[in-house]
Amino acid sequence: MLILGIDPGSRITGYGVLDVTTPQPRYVASGCIRLQDADLPQRLARIYAGIAELIGEYRPGEVAIEQVFMSKNPDSALKLGQARGAAIVCAANHGLAVHEYGPRQIKQAVTGSGGATKAQVQHMVVAVLGLDGSPQADAADALAIALTHAHARLGLLTQGSFGGHRTRRRGGSWRDYRP
Repeated sequence: MLILGIDPGSRITGYGVLDVTTPQPRYVASGCIRLQDADLPQRLARIYAGIAELIGEYRPGEVAIEQVFMSKNPDSALKLGQARGAAIVCAANHGLAVHEYGPRQIKQAVTGSGGATKAQVQHMVVAVLGLDGSPQADAADALAIALTHAHARLGLLTQGSFGGHRTRRRGGSWRDYRP
């Protein structure tokens, strides 16, 4: 099965595709949908069309997307939410399950630290997937989102926890770990 990871943005939407048919996720593709030269409704339409094209080409079984985070600029947060919405509606219209992860949860799953920098996330994506070079930042973020979902599928983290994952103690009980 393939997972399509999406890092939504109103100017650049990153994507990453991983094959998770084995315990070690395998890189399939990544890139960006670039949207600079259009008004917002046209950019949203391009996001939808771009995601539809990716779904048609790769036939993922599931989609993972980053949750909206609150920025200092409310207008930017609204545009990000609309870009996210276009991607989610496209996936849903194609009958795909959509899984959402917060920024801290993604950083925690990929680097071990919920406060990791973008450079640290990018470095770990390259290392974990054994890539020859570093993908563009938005594509690396999308791959990190797909990796987070791959970890969730294996039970290595809990979807509902903010920045945490489940670990097993010696006594066999579960607890949430929060750095």
